[in-house]
Amino acid sequence: MLALVDCNNFYASCERLFQPKLNNKPVIVLSNNDGCVIARSNEAKKLGIEMGVPAFKIKELVNHNNVHVFSTNFILYGDLSKRVMNTIKSEVKEMEVYSIDEAFMNFKKIGSPFEKALMIKQKVAKNIGIPVSIGVAPTKTLCKVANYIAKKYTVNGVFVLTEEKKIEKVLKWLPVSKLWGIGKGSVRKL
Repeated sequence: MLALVDCNNFYASCERLFQPKLNNKPVIVLSNNDGCVIARSNEAKKLGIEMGVPAFKIKELVNHNNVHVFSTNFILYGDLSKRVMNTIKSEVKEMEVYSIDEAFMNFKKIGSPFEKALMIKQKVAKNIGIPVSIGVAPTKTLCKVANYIAKKYTVNGVFVLTEEKKIEKVLKWLPVSKLWGIGKGSVRKL
């Protein structure tokens, strides 16, 4: 059994950590030289701000909706990532850091995968202050699917996808574009 922990809106969450007044307000983080949007809070996503959009194209939308804009701070993000990963590492025997805000964990022989995932989520929130979602499944690809569901469709941010019938039902429901590694060209083809 594997699990995938993914920090929610990581760069935006890092900025909010030091400015809690920004909780529940739209936040975006721009790429080097403030060219394009590379991170968005859920509130910014609801305004229709797309990932990768050039900042100059959304200037009016940003100003009209009082969107809080940040330049990247990779030193801060790297430090908080290390703290998140060290917190997770203290709770599992094996872990593979996949990116600055994601890690796969080995959940073999841990008892209840749901309870373990929920405990890790709560520990990261308490110790670091970064919100995470966790998907549990038998493969990395299914962990990505479970994490997508945990992030978008659960109240507690944890989703366990282990039963064959449930896996089949979820894969029939999930748009192929949401599968890990499927690009736009493959979506059209499939």
